[in-house]
Amino acid sequence: MTTTLILAEPEAICITLETDLKMIGVHVLGATTCANLVQDAVRSKPDVVVVRVAAPRPELFIACSALESVYPVPVAVFTDDVRVEAIERALASGVHAWIVRGYGTERLRPTMQLARARFQKDCEQRRAFREMAVRLEERKLVDRAKGILMRSSGMAEEEAFRTLRDTAMQGKQRLGEVAQRLIDAARSAEAINRAGQLRMLSQRIVKLHLLALANVDPASARALQRASIDRVAQNLATLGQWISGATFGDLLEAVEVSWRELETALDPGAPCDVQSLDAAAEGLLEAAERLTTALEAASPVQRMHVVNLAGRQRMLAQRVAKFALLRGIACDAASRIRIEPAQEAAETAFREAIAALRRSAFSAETERAALDRATEVWDALCRNAANPERALAPIELAQTSEELLELFDSLTERYEHSLKVLVA
Repeated sequence: MTTTLILAEPEAICITLETDLKMIGVHVLGATTCANLVQDAVRSKPDVVVVRVAAPRPELFIACSALESVYPVPVAVFTDDVRVEAIERALASGVHAWIVRGYGTERLRPTMQLARARFQKDCEQRRAFREMAVRLEERKLVDRAKGILMRSSGMAEEEAFRTLRDTAMQGKQRLGEVAQRLIDAARSAEAINRAGQLRMLSQRIVKLHLLALANVDPASARALQRASIDRVAQNLATLGQWISGATFGDLLEAVEVSWRELETALDPGAPCDVQSLDAAAEGLLEAAERLTTALEAASPVQRMHVVNLAGRQRMLAQRVAKFALLRGIACDAASRIRIEPAQEAAETAFREAIAALRRSAFSAETERAALDRATEVWDALCRNAANPERALAPIELAQTSEELLELFDSLTERYEHSLKVLVA
């Protein structure tokens, strides 16, 4: 039996409408008002709402519009209002049948069926529109994901599409879902890389400052330091645009505060000794480490650790070179006692990471060849770090630490763009 909720004014009309509906075999669930239409419809769940009012008030259209948004249901209205404006507003409010000066018992059931048929048609059109919108959005996502694969792996467009399609089939997922996951993973990997660069830059800036003090190609050292400062600013701006302020805003703010402190210490007009400069750099390192670790933990791909691990090697190389230069040219005996354990810890961490990267499933022949070269350069850096007072040590520390930076910048980017990482 068809069920209905009625809305009629005045009360006598409401009684008549209820009687007529019962006469034709329609179950009346109750009567409502404009103010209670949505609440009563949600509660009673009618098949159709039947309205009979001589001159609809604005409240009726507002109530019908709210009903369409909260609990869509067919609405049939019998009225004496012949105005075109009323008809247009009724259609805009979700009314499916608008009968003008045509109320009669014999017309109730056909009008209710008309409202239900139009409602069903509207639902089908909305569903088709949503599906079309989803397909269009999926196409955009797939195009973006193909672009990522083409840039990162050198694939042709057809091969990139096949990769996405095969991954979707294997995982029994929609192609758009796989594309979105790859886009999110690529963005996450780059955010981890950029946050990790901040760790490295905190150490490199001090190292270059020390090289300039030691008169080791001071013009080049200052130029590289300026480039490092610009790189910090660029990475902070990019991360501010990319990462969630609600989730990571406090961590990014801590990095920015630490960076401002280091910038102040770098100001040529500010009185600042090397120890104070290094302390500010250590603050930036700690803040950037917390941010990078949080970004890795929140990544949609669990295997992002390899990007973080490779990126951290850049920082460790700069850190060991910095410590060696501090010991050799810019600190007293007490400071050396404090620095030596930290330098040893950095060297140990670097060696352990090299071994882990060699074992990684994401390290192919190209990556292992780069790791072999990095090991050779690392050994040379450590030899000079063990004897920083030697005349050529500062020069060789500068050369080896910069080569390691280039090697691990390239390796980190390879891991960041690795197809295995992105579609894991």
